[in-house]
Amino acid sequence: MRTLIAATTALLLSAAGSVPADAAGPARHGGCTRALLFCEDFDRLPPGGPSTLNWGVDTRHGTLTVERAARHNQVLHVHTVDNGRAFLRVDDFAAPGGRFFGRMRLRVDAFPTAPDWAHFTLVEATGSGSQDVVRPIGGQYAPTVPGVFWGVGADGGPTGDWTNWRESAPVTEDRWQCFEWALDRADNRVAVWIDGEANPELTASTTEHGGNDVPFILPAVDTVKIGWQLYQGDTTPGQFDVWIDDIALSTQRLGC
Repeated sequence: MRTLIAATTALLLSAAGSVPADAAGPARHGGCTRALLFCEDFDRLPPGGPSTLNWGVDTRHGTLTVERAARHNQVLHVHTVDNGRAFLRVDDFAAPGGRFFGRMRLRVDAFPTAPDWAHFTLVEATGSGSQDVVRPIGGQYAPTVPGVFWGVGADGGPTGDWTNWRESAPVTEDRWQCFEWALDRADNRVAVWIDGEANPELTASTTEHGGNDVPFILPAVDTVKIGWQLYQGDTTPGQFDVWIDDIALSTQRLGC
């Protein structure tokens, strides 16, 4: 059951600021229709903390706030401190045939540059099956390069805990981008597009992934979480701000 978290606000930390006046909001693309498996553009919600039964919230040392962006549409402001988390949570999710596509517009104020190998997640899918957690949109700070890079990841199941970051996919700070992803159980495949362009290096499949030399198997996804989580403490910067808009889950690719 989807839940509201008004009663837990005492446990949360206050969000730091709002969308800067000179940071234009994301370009809009379509709207929410009944043909989609899930959709949220935040425009129908009142400003402030979440007040909807369409999705739940998962937070620790973090907050979610609906705010107005510079282009007069509303967005979700995700704020966390250190290795906190703040996720919009889609429960009771079901994808026909075990295949679905996702899309969101995203702006990250700053990515971690400490500690070494700081690992973050923005989209997480869980469910029943061999692989407990799949992270199609996430990444890691690699001190050996150095740099911060996108990478598909997973945790649980036979392949273990891994993030297959790629130097060919560096992150971009403080700019709106469109992210798309696909999960398909037919070949346990994860695919990613950034600003409408396919990123074939950001993929995973049954036999090609970043984990152990055993098959990677997607779960039968029943929960999708979108927001921000960082898994190590003593971070630089000490807090993180992310803005998200135009979330959609669908049986077909939606495009940007």
